[in-house]
Amino acid sequence: MKGLQKRNRPTLELEQAELALSPGAIAGVDEAGRGPWAGPVVAAAVVLDLDCLPVGIADSKVLQAQERDAAFASIQKCARVGVGVADVGQIDRDNILNATMWAMAKAVAQLGEMPRLVLVDGNRRPPVSCEARTIVKGDAKCLSIAAASIVAKVTRDRLMTELAEVYPGYGFERHKGYGTPQHREALQRLGATAIHRRSFRPVQLALGLVDPD
Repeated sequence: MKGLQKRNRPTLELEQAELALSPGAIAGVDEAGRGPWAGPVVAAAVVLDLDCLPVGIADSKVLQAQERDAAFASIQKCARVGVGVADVGQIDRDNILNATMWAMAKAVAQLGEMPRLVLVDGNRRPPVSCEARTIVKGDAKCLSIAAASIVAKVTRDRLMTELAEVYPGYGFERHKGYGTPQHREALQRLGATAIHRRSFRPVQLALGLVDPD
């Protein structure tokens, strides 16, 4: 964790300020998987216990896989966690933005007890029945959101690793469904699977839904 100590880390400043104004649970909310060509979008909601803070929390994008796994385990031990998963069918039907908002609301509902406030990464408010505040780049600023980013990322990565066994040859265990050259080549060679998102042109090409340029 020595490298992590040198990074700018998210803080509890916002949560503490809100708690000073009014008591009640505060949940951080974030997602993983809006941009891939394949697989679900996963959202997480995390309510931290200020008396048992997990260790190693940072924006999931700046952590190595081993660091994320360790932080994920710590969060599961010390915090209240909810997860929402929108599958490919929902993404293709509702579009990725609406599917993401649904997954975020589902993650909050999975906490069991509705928090007083949710702090959401980004600039869109999910349809939750409590106060919500959006924070652009919140996963780099707010500890609760950073924790949610780790849970969402690790959960989705593990799902994609499992799907790699169901759909071998695509490299899902490595690129996690994102649009890498390896993924493009596999699409051209093997065709699209049931977990590929039909909204992406490389997938449409593999399905013969559009003509090549």
